Amino acid sequence: MDVLIHLFVGLHVIGIAALLGGFLTQLKAMGRGTARFVPAMLHGAATMLVTGVILVGLNQADDHSVNNVKIGVKLALLIVILGLVYVKRDDEKVEKPLFALVGLLTVANVFIAVLWT
Repeated sequence: MDVLIHLFVGLHVIGIAALLGGFLTQLKAMGRGTARFVPAMLHGAATMLVTGVILVGLNQADDHSVNNVKIGVKLALLIVILGLVYVKRDDEKVEKPLFALVGLLTVANVFIAVLWT
């Protein structure tokens, strides 16, 4: 079971990398006001959602304790991120505050995962 959990943690990290990497590649464009949500951001957020749900299930099945409040906060942030990226995915330009909000929520999600024990 540990191998399976580690596999999905790796996939979860790949999802985070895709979402955050997509955001970082658009920072220069955000400065010009031409940033857009790239497909990697949508796919990364979706990967995070699917792998995160699977990880919670695997950890509970393996009798590991799961902090449901932490998971709930992370899930709420991710749903907001996924919703914003999904709705605005076809727009040629995304407003700076909205684009920055997605980056901020993504970074907050990473720090919640790492620092909340």
